[in-house]
Amino acid sequence: MNSPPYPFADSVASPSAELKSGHGRIVVSSHASKAVFSELAATYPLKLLSPRVGADGVAVAYVLSYGGGLIGGDEVVLDVKVKDDARLVLLSQGSTKVFKMRLGTRLASSAWVDSSLASPQPIPEGSADAPTLTTQVMDYRVHEGCGLYLLPEPVTCFRDASYKQIQRFHLEDRTSSLVLVDSITSGRQALGEDWDFAKYYSMNEVWIGGKLITKDVMLLEGDREAAKSPDDSSRHRVPKRLLRDQLAPYSCYAMVLLYGPQAQETIEDIANQYKEHIVYQRRMPTDSLWSFSLLGENTTDGAVVRIAGKETEVVRSCLKATLRRLERVIGVDTFRRAFA
Repeated sequence: MNSPPYPFADSVASPSAELKSGHGRIVVSSHASKAVFSELAATYPLKLLSPRVGADGVAVAYVLSYGGGLIGGDEVVLDVKVKDDARLVLLSQGSTKVFKMRLGTRLASSAWVDSSLASPQPIPEGSADAPTLTTQVMDYRVHEGCGLYLLPEPVTCFRDASYKQIQRFHLEDRTSSLVLVDSITSGRQALGEDWDFAKYYSMNEVWIGGKLITKDVMLLEGDREAAKSPDDSSRHRVPKRLLRDQLAPYSCYAMVLLYGPQAQETIEDIANQYKEHIVYQRRMPTDSLWSFSLLGENTTDGAVVRIAGKETEVVRSCLKATLRRLERVIGVDTFRRAFA
């Protein structure tokens, strides 16, 4: 994604002294048809920026990190609240880069612990080659009649990086709306890094009125991590396939979750697109594959789209075409910035 051309308001709308290292907070509401940030604050390495222009009732914020990425040991926690009929669009400036492990931790690390962050297969402490986990925990609350549009660029894990992302979306009721894009690339292919990270874990939970309606989890373990897994089979077992071979020929995967009245037109449009493109099994993979499924019996129950592409740009183009109806919801300029 290109650098945003707008004048920016930095993350100073609320004092950050009360925030722990690596924490951020966003609160947006609507006043006189304008979306206003009552809180926009973050501490290193998290950075929040907001362009001063936007469509009526729509606030836009960029979620960034100092130094262009996150390093092993970083712990980022972001709390977001959308209220009073506002709409919030969250973007990133380029991919979220997760750098390789390094000994020790950076300033962003803290004693903050959440049991939900426990590694699915813990790596022994003190191991010389144990990657240091990078974590991001985001909690979003969308009030009645409000909308949240999380449209970041993909996560890109560098060689030996270990990354865990937890996102929980709390929608007040069925009038709340959500569009979530969660995607990952294979890494820096130009440097020969193709699915060479240690571990990637992403979990998304969507709650409506206090009830969990869906939970999506993606876990990818690098070849070194997979080799550590216990295996009781015989010495003549078939060798495990490398992660890059399992995911080939695609280098970018995306999941899109849509829910609520503001996303209804987009869901129906995607359903029609999917009906027009019957999926056939092919011997040779195409540049992209995609699927569409409802979360319930009707489009009003929400939907999930999954996309795989040989190139990141292919997936971006698919997302732009798939979500085209969002232009009417978040504004043409904001939509173009999201998928430029």
